Amino acid sequence: MRLGIVSDIHCNLAGLDAALAAMGPVDELLCLGDAIDRFRFSNAVIGRLRALGAQLILGNHEEIFLSEAGLPARARAEVDARLVEYLAAQPHRRLLNVDGKTVLMVHSTPWEPRGAYIYPHSPKLAQFAEAGADFVLYGHTHAPLIRRIGGVLVINPGSAGDGRDTGHGRHLSCAVLEPATGAARLIDYLDPRFPAGP
Repeated sequence: MRLGIVSDIHCNLAGLDAALAAMGPVDELLCLGDAIDRFRFSNAVIGRLRALGAQLILGNHEEIFLSEAGLPARARAEVDARLVEYLAAQPHRRLLNVDGKTVLMVHSTPWEPRGAYIYPHSPKLAQFAEAGADFVLYGHTHAPLIRRIGGVLVINPGSAGDGRDTGHGRHLSCAVLEPATGAARLIDYLDPRFPAGP
């Protein structure tokens, strides 16, 4: 199985499409949350993820959008209520079994309360080794990372829609994982909205 991993699309359909092209054929697409913005919905992005049968989890932006605070945004005429219903049915985390390996999908942290920003230099990254999975996939920071911590391979694909990592040239990025072999790689690319770079 070849898994394509995206996160933090933030309504950028062109960025998602560029990630899909860069990854090439994958057996399953995983999205680690923040496919939308807090008060802005994208029928196109959520519709594309749904059509592709992506394994999707909620991030902090979905949580706000689906909360009482997001009611005015959800009420906008252009928002497809069926896609909002689909999004609201998604979990905050998923534990997958792929090729005999466990793959944990979270948006920010494997522990509660969730929401902390765990950057590549954070000492708290060591706690991911306690997640009880072969692979832990997370987003939230927009900072790409592949690192083995104890017996766990930790992967943050970065952002497929909103490049913020200045050390990464503010490029967008995604990742590909083959759980059977443990082979993983990051792929970075320019945001199609800004072909000359941000």
